[in-house]
Amino acid sequence: MAISVGGDASEPMVEPNVIPLVDIMLVLLIIFIITIPVMTHAVKIDLPRDTPSEPTEPPEVINLEIDFDGSIIWNGSVIDAATMIDFIRTDANKDPQPEVHLRANSRVRYEYVAYVLFALQRNGLKKIGFLTGDPSAAPAG
Repeated sequence: MAISVGGDASEPMVEPNVIPLVDIMLVLLIIFIITIPVMTHAVKIDLPRDTPSEPTEPPEVINLEIDFDGSIIWNGSVIDAATMIDFIRTDANKDPQPEVHLRANSRVRYEYVAYVLFALQRNGLKKIGFLTGDPSAAPAG
């Protein structure tokens, strides 16, 4: 690039100054040269393969109800607390563990529900589900 030093001072300079533009472009080029290898660095990960398995039969279901007066109903039979704990211990050793579907009456005191939940957890049953709604109000058919 040639620079003209001659000429009349009254005439405007027509040539643009491109030196700052070249400086900025060189800085950007250096930044891209440094950052591109970092962006293309790949981390190899061994992801687990999804292997479809045969559908297993659903686990046994225990219907556990707590009535408004705190009485415990295990699969339709009224039982006392000691019998419930024996049933829980027996079912906790099964493989696969059965699911407990717990339904509490809306008028039952919370301490009865807490006692049953504590007994289920302490004695080893881990699959507990809560059912809501009144079973007698279920639609027929």
